[in-house]
Amino acid sequence: MHTPGSSTAGYVLLLVVQLVFIIVFGFFTDYSESILPKNVTVSASGAPVEEQPLPKYPHFQDIHVMIFVGFAFLMTFLKRYGFSASGINLLLGALVIQWAIIMRGCYEMEDGKIPLSLDNLIGADIAAAAVLISMGALLGRTTPLQLLIMGILEIALFAANEYLQLELMKITDVGGSITVHAFGAYFGLAVSFVMRPPKEDAKAGPMECSSYSSDITAMIGTIFLWIFWPSFNSALVDGAEQERAIINTYLSLAACTVTAFIVSALVSHEKKFDMVHVQNSTLAGGVAVGSICNLIIHPFGALLVGLIAGVISVLGYRFLTPSMLSNLRVSDTCGVNNLHGMPALLSAVFSAIYASLATSETYGSSLIEIFPAMEVITPAMNSTMAEESRSEIHEFIIGGYGRSAAKQGAYQLLAILLTVLIAMVGGLFTGLVLKSPSVRQLEKDELHKDDAYWETPTESIASSN
Repeated sequence: MHTPGSSTAGYVLLLVVQLVFIIVFGFFTDYSESILPKNVTVSASGAPVEEQPLPKYPHFQDIHVMIFVGFAFLMTFLKRYGFSASGINLLLGALVIQWAIIMRGCYEMEDGKIPLSLDNLIGADIAAAAVLISMGALLGRTTPLQLLIMGILEIALFAANEYLQLELMKITDVGGSITVHAFGAYFGLAVSFVMRPPKEDAKAGPMECSSYSSDITAMIGTIFLWIFWPSFNSALVDGAEQERAIINTYLSLAACTVTAFIVSALVSHEKKFDMVHVQNSTLAGGVAVGSICNLIIHPFGALLVGLIAGVISVLGYRFLTPSMLSNLRVSDTCGVNNLHGMPALLSAVFSAIYASLATSETYGSSLIEIFPAMEVITPAMNSTMAEESRSEIHEFIIGGYGRSAAKQGAYQLLAILLTVLIAMVGGLFTGLVLKSPSVRQLEKDELHKDDAYWETPTESIASSN
């Protein structure tokens, strides 16, 4: 007998949400002034000046591929959950990108409008990554509607935390290790904690496994993510900072990959490579270098960070994930704690170390561009500044300007502590919402299977006979 995936009310609610987004975009967004039509400018010779190609578009393309191909295929390792892993990834990503533009735009409004440019789309894609990371922790154990509700709640909290860390506390986190990876991982784990199964069911289900073909498919996601990760980490900076971010990310990924293969073989029972480690731990270097990728950490530092990330990620998959399930009943289907959570914590620690060592001799004039709160504003500077310049510089930041390097390092540590706390509290609340009686839960025999919400080939064959 065919069992409907959900009530019609759930799909009607989703349609209402999309209509609300359209209305909000209609009243509260507009194109950024920089991309509105202008009078044609001419050069000294009188010839019209041609517009330059969009410098950020290649980065936008790369991040877009990561979100809709990399994350999607990485989560197809479950042998009967490929439709959901890739399909719901597309649906969830498309929804939360619109919501992220709105929520992040609330902190950027000008004259009651959110100015839209390519930068907004890049920021929204990056925000969507946090939700997809959380989805990985819950993969196969939630309905599509539960994931959509989670995405709505998570993005609202994500945007607030991002503004707190980057604008009010002025931390450096261009690769999003703190604001994206740590937030997404621990938000998802907190939701998973609330939705944990009864003690007698605290074990991997019969469908919570891979097949030879599904593991190969998941490796497609790994390779896409691996190739494009330097773009993810460098999209928000320009010039020399961007080039350093690309170089450091690439080197960290390379060292992490080699280390992950070695440690995987060493800790596996038969001293063979484990595909779970290869699919996931090889990417941990990209996360671990995220908060420091634009800093002067030396190629040696990038390789070292990647090596450490590879070790802790593989050990996490081998020992920590099974322990969390057996002792805490917290299921982490994709192991987001090992790929995103712990490497993000590592990145935050390294960001504190490198921030505390930052000097004007090392960074020159770029020091206050990377660490804006380290700028010292003297009374003499105040008296000579134009009024509009003073208003820009005197924006409110927590702790004020004139931070020492050591104090900036302390703020980097405070940022990761606050982010994890906010993510976990928000995740616990979201878990209670998703577990409420008014929200449909998956039955035990529906876990990690597409059949509950998709017309699968098996069902089609059965219905035609």
